Amino acid sequence: MTPASISFEGASVRYSGASRNAIENITLECEGGELVVLLGPSGCGKSTLLRTVNRLVPLDAGRVLLDGTDVTQLDAVELRRQIGYVIQAIGLFTHMTVAQNIAVVPRLLGWDGATSAARVDELLQLVGLDPTAYRDRSPNRLSGGEAQRIGVARAIAAKPRALLMDEPFGAVDSLVRTSLQRELIRIVRELRTTTLFVTHDVEEAFRLADRIVVMRLGRIEQTGTPEELLAKPATTYVRELVHAADEVYERYYLASRERLRGSPP
Repeated sequence: MTPASISFEGASVRYSGASRNAIENITLECEGGELVVLLGPSGCGKSTLLRTVNRLVPLDAGRVLLDGTDVTQLDAVELRRQIGYVIQAIGLFTHMTVAQNIAVVPRLLGWDGATSAARVDELLQLVGLDPTAYRDRSPNRLSGGEAQRIGVARAIAAKPRALLMDEPFGAVDSLVRTSLQRELIRIVRELRTTTLFVTHDVEEAFRLADRIVVMRLGRIEQTGTPEELLAKPATTYVRELVHAADEVYERYYLASRERLRGSPP
């Protein structure tokens, strides 16, 4: 399946009663198959921008395009079924088994039982969980890291061409988080799913991203690869963000990125 492109053209949002726009005149192209990280502090507009893609937040100006089509021209329910969405509060249905949780969207799309069951087993293996041990398990019997893996599996169950992830690993400890980051890189590479990933964590952004979009006060400060941001920060803000320590910091993150991402396919 061809990965989707996502484009923002002059996208602006202002929440009721706010003194400024949450996002202001954002123009950005996300190519098919890219893993693009939106990086910045709380309140910079990164989650707002992400949620305009699946129309959870309406625009006040501008457009968001999915494969060149304005998302407002698409049925909202059908649009959301086509786009995977993962958040920190995973929201697994506790009255359903793991398998039933993963198969929610395929069932809504009319997949037959055998196809859904095969997809569940495929996805459990993809996220590193044994299907025989996990498919019939209750979400209440999962660790935080396991639940996040199930959340990712559910988001990609219907083979979406785009994946939106909003601070998905923020609630797990650092060791589990690193493992989940590694799994995400592998999954996105394998599936070629266009991914927008929100984080305030510089280390996480450098580990994951093909490109990083640094945001501040609702605007884009700079867009580039991790190496480009380190080598040529466009503003003082970006420089302070990516050079928060000394040269050891730079060597550490470049090394971490190579260890996690491995050699190009």
